[in-house]
Amino acid sequence: MGILDGKVAIVTGAGLGLGRIEALALAKEGASVVVNDLGTGLDGQGASEEPAHAVVKEIEEGGGKAVASFGDVSNWEDAQKIVRSAIDAFGDMNILMNNAGIQRDGMIVKMTEDQFDSVIRVHLKGHFAMIKHTMDYWRERSKSGADVYGRLISTASDSFMMGNLGQPNYAAAKAAIAHLTISAARECQRFGATANVILPRARTRMTMTGPWADIFKEPEDGSFDAFAPEHIGPLVAWIASPHAANVSGQLFQLWGKQIKVYAPPVPQLDYTSDEAWTVDGLQAVLGPFFEDKRPIEDGFALPMS
Repeated sequence: MGILDGKVAIVTGAGLGLGRIEALALAKEGASVVVNDLGTGLDGQGASEEPAHAVVKEIEEGGGKAVASFGDVSNWEDAQKIVRSAIDAFGDMNILMNNAGIQRDGMIVKMTEDQFDSVIRVHLKGHFAMIKHTMDYWRERSKSGADVYGRLISTASDSFMMGNLGQPNYAAAKAAIAHLTISAARECQRFGATANVILPRARTRMTMTGPWADIFKEPEDGSFDAFAPEHIGPLVAWIASPHAANVSGQLFQLWGKQIKVYAPPVPQLDYTSDEAWTVDGLQAVLGPFFEDKRPIEDGFALPMS
């Protein structure tokens, strides 16, 4: 018996990496899973049904239930069909784990319009389309008087807080995903559903490219592997479970043995002047405040505590 027995989940981008781990974790806890993946490369090019079928096989060999889905989450009609596929296959739709994404890095001064648009489309529109059609289903169930068990889980990244060099499109998409999900949390509470964000730090195709690859690589000495993607599975299962029925609008970050829950932004400075602001007046307050603060440094930042 699992904590998610009888529940139905969709995991997008579930053919590889974190999506695969999340699909397996939900299935382990008893959920029936729609494994959605286009089987594209990291840049969104190409297609293969093999990754999704392989994960379905893994779930079934473990005694679970799963079906494969190959729709494009950023396509409005495809997203609707993915949601419908869960209902048709398993009779309901309870958990949406949004994970699908691509990576097309570049400096702002060299980035093309297509590089920017494609990343925003897959990450942000893909999250929105899946959330929209899932919430439509829950809303109709609620209006009909049926019970709703609903969990929206979005995948963002702390890159939106750090502004990773060479990833302006990715960071922008992840910032938007976080706030889209917080907005969804306010809306879906009316029919008893929740919406939360995870900021995973794990070894994936995305983190194993670029200047930070050495940070995420598997330790050669056999020591504890803090960035193994398997660490993310239990968090997703917990958020999807009845344990988190009153948890919504939160941002969770987990890697290794550490977990953080981020509060909404808080001011670093809160000062009220006795008079209307002038340039000199602002300098008198802001000058000392920023005197010992350094501008954002170049490169990839990965604060570990």
